[in-house]
Amino acid sequence: MSAQTELPQAASETTGSCCSPSGSCHSDAAAAPQGAVTTVYEVTGMTCGHCEGAVSEEISEIAGVTSVQAVAATGLVTVVSEAPLDEAAVRAAVDEAGYDLAGVKA
Repeated sequence: MSAQTELPQAASETTGSCCSPSGSCHSDAAAAPQGAVTTVYEVTGMTCGHCEGAVSEEISEIAGVTSVQAVAATGLVTVVSEAPLDEAAVRAAVDEAGYDLAGVKA
């Protein structure tokens, strides 16, 4: 004879995934501080959470960057910074991570 035990769980509880509902392994970007500049870049080649982390890590090292959110599914990287960033610096960071900067999303 075998016994089966059921553990009570809240109906809205989800388990077993580190990813957000959007499929990103990163939390949504916090609200930008007053006076901050938010720029959305298009990056090609990202396919997973590891890719998102690599791009985010490299861009985060640029002086003045306060927040980075990369989403592989869309290819979009949202960067919040204290001032407008030099696109060449962002391109170099994305390149260092192993991906291609397609440009700024209009």
